[in-house]
Amino acid sequence: MKSDSPESTKNSEASKNKPLSPEAEFSGKLTFRDYLLATEQKANKPLPVSRLFIPLAIQAGIIFAIPFLSMYTNITGKEIILQTVPVNSRDVLQGNSLELDYNISRISTLRRLSGWEELLRTNGSRGGQLLEGTNLYVILQEQASFSRGVPRAWRPVRVTSNQPRSLSNNQAALKGVYQDGYVQYGLENYNVPDEQRRQINSDISQAVRQTRDGQARAIVVKAKVDSQGKAVPVSLWVRDRNYQF
Repeated sequence: MKSDSPESTKNSEASKNKPLSPEAEFSGKLTFRDYLLATEQKANKPLPVSRLFIPLAIQAGIIFAIPFLSMYTNITGKEIILQTVPVNSRDVLQGNSLELDYNISRISTLRRLSGWEELLRTNGSRGGQLLEGTNLYVILQEQASFSRGVPRAWRPVRVTSNQPRSLSNNQAALKGVYQDGYVQYGLENYNVPDEQRRQINSDISQAVRQTRDGQARAIVVKAKVDSQGKAVPVSLWVRDRNYQF
């Protein structure tokens, strides 16, 4: 057997006597038990207050921003009048919720407006239907009212996929989204106080009966719309009675 050379023996002894780096010395002393204890202590260490406060602050900001934006629109928005189309009075009131349908929610109404073909060309399917989730703007125009009773609903004159940049003073753009065969504007559902529910139900039922008998009885909603096309409800007119939201 060949013995080690003097040079290799010398290098081996030198490597043994060479001082270890702090990292190597620490890793040599660290046991698996030490690693487990360190991991457990890190897991039990309380989170910094900032890591708890920031998510809560964001959530609170979102919650409080919603009513603030509605209040801002109610104060600064333009007043519009929307025509409803209740088909069945029993379908309008569901428990404490008032559900309304509008003439501009119907595709049969929108397809008669200027801009419909362009909207369908850019947001339509091969079957000639609007794509689900399509955003659109309906331009409404005020109509002169000569009576002191129920105000006249604003007339839809145009529809577009782009937010209008300039409108006349007697016009407003209302933003909607196409869903499940109808256009939703965020003005379809309202909570009705218990003390008003019976009176509203009676008024709506009578208005629907008179409409079917040929006596037009308006059911319109007064709303405020902001510069972005978002609207909040203000009040409901049923026959000659006004209910505030």
